[in-house]
Order: sequence, then structure tokens, then C-alpha cells
Amino acid sequence: MNGEYKSLTGKSFESNILFIGQDNCPPNYFYRGNNVRDNYVIHYIMKGQGTFSSANHQAVTLKKGDVFILPKGVPCFYQADGTDPWQYFWIGFSGTKIKAMLAGSELFTKRYLRQVQNSQFYDRLTKLFAVLKRKSSLANDILVESLTYQMFYELITEYPTKAPKADSKAHDQLKLATYYLQKNFHKSSCNVEDLCHHLNISRSYLYTIFKKNLNVSAQSYLTHLRMEEACQLLRSTDETIQVIAHRVGYRDEFTFSKAFKRYSGFSPAVYRKNTQ
Repeated sequence: MNGEYKSLTGKSFESNILFIGQDNCPPNYFYRGNNVRDNYVIHYIMKGQGTFSSANHQAVTLKKGDVFILPKGVPCFYQADGTDPWQYFWIGFSGTKIKAMLAGSELFTKRYLRQVQNSQFYDRLTKLFAVLKRKSSLANDILVESLTYQMFYELITEYPTKAPKADSKAHDQLKLATYYLQKNFHKSSCNVEDLCHHLNISRSYLYTIFKKNLNVSAQSYLTHLRMEEACQLLRSTDETIQVIAHRVGYRDEFTFSKAFKRYSGFSPAVYRKNTQ
């Protein structure tokens, strides 16, 4: 094959791009690696055609202008045509918001979309791929994040799907839970038990809706909010470790320092020294 591949090192907790690639496949070529992915991979077909299938879905023939997705944890098979093999590019995504954003689109339920080349979604997708090929910089990284959310916005507005009604209540409770944690994580009184009491739901139910939709527990989500705020304060202020610990919801410096090292691999002091 005549192709290219690039691994990326994004650090966004909510939406992260892991890798990109492009292939000009030979006739009848099919991927021989693990056909169950640990992430979500969107493919756009630039030329030719091929066959695509995934678990519990019928095989379909796709061609230039079509898009297909390899969903996380779902067996898939795709093969280039024998006489007019396809050329495609792909982008691999991970993060707590990726499934939720994809779930609002027809791409998530059907696993493919036909003839998207005249859509705003296509415009954002191809621009995102082009920007990801550039050398990393602060401006480029900001543009990548912006285009990522624009792409998903166009995807769910141009190719929407209706979420099952049975999940609407859980979705609303998840939104309330994440909003509550985002607004209160800096308080030492903010914890999972407090959140359950605030929403009047059980701890096991809270765990279920977080894992199902964000693939993390509520406790991990809360810890991430605190640690990312701590990272920002360590980089941009001269405040003491004790003050920062209190500002992100920890009662004492020792407990905060242990949690920070588990999260980042460094003590707060070493992290500050390395980043400054």
C-alpha cells in the first residue's frame, strides 16, 4: 500500500485525537490487524470503492464520498474492491465525550453515511485532517480542538438520530451531575456521596450512567477536574502547594500531593519546576 500514518499526543480528557492515516489500497486489500478497536475511527473514502460490515449490521458497498466508522469495541470488516480499490483517510478519536457526540448522529447507528462530500460535516472533517498533518504548535492545537467540535456539531445537525426515549432521563441526570461537579469541585465537601444526595439517586446508578456515557466513574471525573485545575495553577501562579490544594478541594497538602502524583506521575513541586 502507498499510505501514511501519524500518531498524535493530545491530552484532552473529553475529546482526544490519537492518530491519523491515509491509504491507497491495492485490489482486495483488507486490514489484518485486530478488528475490534479500543477507540473510534472515522474513515472518509476519497477514491474507489469497497465493502464494509460490522457486528449486527449487513455488509454494504461504499464508494468515493462515503464515510464509515469503526466503533469502539465492535468487530468490523472492510475490504477494498477487486477492480476499483478505495483510497481513504482516517482519524482515530478517544475521550469521554466522543461516544456521546457520535451517539447523536446517524453515523453511530448505521456505521456509515453516503455521499457527504457536499456537506458542512465533510468540510470540517477534511479541514481537521489537513490541520492534523501540520507540526504541533499552540495555535495549531487550538485550531484542532475547535475543528473537532465543529465537525461533531455538523455531524449531529446534518445527520441526526433520535436518542432512545428510555435514555433521556439518564442523559439529563448525567448533565446535571457533570454540571454540579464542574461548579463545586473546588469545595472539599464536594464528593460522590454529596452528588448522589443532591440528585437523589443511588451511588451504583450514578456509576452506571457515568461509565455508560463517559467511560469513567464519577469519582474519576471529579479527580480529573481537580487535577487539571491544579496543573493550571501550578503552571501559571506562584501560590504555595498548600493554597493550591485548598483551591481544588483538598483539606490538606499531603493528601493532595499523593493524589497529584498518582494522576500526573510527578509531585506538585516537580511538575511546577518542569513546566516553568
